[in-house]
Amino acid sequence: MTRITTGFGFTSTAAEVLHDADLRGKTMIVTGGASGIGIETVRALAVAGAAVTIAARRVEAAESVAAELRAETGHAAIGVRALDVADLASVRRFVAAWDKPLHALINNAGIMALPELARNNAGREMQFATNYLGHFALTRGLHPWLRAAGGARVVSVSSTGSLWSPILWDDPDFRFTPYDPFVAYGQSKTACILLSAGIALKWTADGITSNALNPGAIATNLQRHTGGLKTPEPFRKTPQQGAATTVLLAASPLVAGVTGRYFDDCTEAEVVDARRDQPIGTVARYALDPQNAARLWDMAERMISTAS
Repeated sequence: MTRITTGFGFTSTAAEVLHDADLRGKTMIVTGGASGIGIETVRALAVAGAAVTIAARRVEAAESVAAELRAETGHAAIGVRALDVADLASVRRFVAAWDKPLHALINNAGIMALPELARNNAGREMQFATNYLGHFALTRGLHPWLRAAGGARVVSVSSTGSLWSPILWDDPDFRFTPYDPFVAYGQSKTACILLSAGIALKWTADGITSNALNPGAIATNLQRHTGGLKTPEPFRKTPQQGAATTVLLAASPLVAGVTGRYFDDCTEAEVVDARRDQPIGTVARYALDPQNAARLWDMAERMISTAS
């Protein structure tokens, strides 16, 4: 299978990727769209004409961001709805209130390397619950509206952190395994990629495609538990550059019909069987494995079905 290239790369910005795009009439959701690369994702999609909903835990702060973006872009169709992806009850409320075809769902919200083991109200390890399980429940719940859009796309923001850990099948919540912040983060980001692989297995007949990505190293609040961004300067990106691969997968005709793949710097990543010293542009084979994708999907279905 030939790896996909697009003509865009490390230095490309979200605005450049969507320079000629016309997204008028398209409706999109960006989780965590009120901070970091989420803001730039919303901005680029809105400038191209999409109606964008910012799904955010802190609604008041998100409303302020949305107002600024409306003023900057001259685009009125930027709204806010409450969503805490770590709380499955909040996810269910969001899904129940959604009532229109959805052309793109961007699963962007996330947390990283919590120094101490924390769990959500359903007892799940917090990084797994936030980065993956809540987004799985959201995507699963919005499936009818994605199908109704015809040609919808689901985008999951992952990380090179996925190379730090596969899924801990027998102990994803660290009830026996000693907790490690980066192993937990890695597991959650592997799960994000497997979500896209699972959608490719299950929903292609519904006209829904899905891909995952590494946005790159961008200094945002995501690193607040790690002491700040440690990546050397030559490998760092601006938030505008960090959002480029996200909007490419959400809206560019260059990847229309592409599904179940993983991208880095607007290019499909190389599948590897061992971690390299320089992991940029690579993805672990376990993160795209169809059997792993089906297994995780079934496990997540059980998890959300038993949660209060």
